[in-house]
Amino acid sequence: MKTFKILLTILVFNSSFLIAQDLKPEYQKFISKFILEVKNSDKEAIAKRIKFPFKREYPIPSVKDKADFIKRYNQIFDKVLIEKITKSGPAKDWSEVGWRGIMLNQGDLWIDTDGRIISINHQSDEELKIKNSLIAAQKKNVNSLISNFKEPIAILETSKFRIRIDDLGNNNYRYVSWGIKNKMTDKPDLVIENGIFVADGTGGNHHFEFKKGNFRYECHFIVLGEKNSAPAALIVYQSGKEILSQDAKIVSR
Repeated sequence: MKTFKILLTILVFNSSFLIAQDLKPEYQKFISKFILEVKNSDKEAIAKRIKFPFKREYPIPSVKDKADFIKRYNQIFDKVLIEKITKSGPAKDWSEVGWRGIMLNQGDLWIDTDGRIISINHQSDEELKIKNSLIAAQKKNVNSLISNFKEPIAILETSKFRIRIDDLGNNNYRYVSWGIKNKMTDKPDLVIENGIFVADGTGGNHHFEFKKGNFRYECHFIVLGEKNSAPAALIVYQSGKEILSQDAKIVSR
């Protein structure tokens, strides 16, 4: 759950910069309608508020479409989240946070100013069980030398490399790479621990940084970028000089 809060709340919305404002009357109106939909378990109406695919905490798969959402509704909207929503007051518990949207409490749920659900930063006990099961399965599908991670962060692929980033616990991030033709069950070519997370501004862009000798490896994730820009990138520096830069696709996150 810790990684979920970091990557969905802090990364995307960068809560250290949030300036919450009282909710405008016009926004209170559709928030009240949403609260009523949740009270009535109106899954059809709630599904219309969601843009699919809807991201859940990795490695839990994203919600693909309306049918998938209705099937998984009780996993996401458990008793705890439903109570937070139904007992909330639009003017008291919901606040506007600039271009980032409208949040419930301290970011349990985010809705944009058009009434669309952006993010749900709550994880039910059932989702936690699913997550733990998927992590256990991942550990069986990587080389035994690197199966000691606590939580997976992402898998990237460039034209030459397959890269895996994991949290070993306490935000100790690890970088592992193979040649693109190799499998993650193969012995990795490079393993670097003690990586750090770096937020790049307030728009959600961020990167993970890893150092080994006079080399620095940076894995960048582009949340807000140029049109048609790659979703991620690998940049390598030697003694402070850039020696490699490759666009990357996000295989899973």
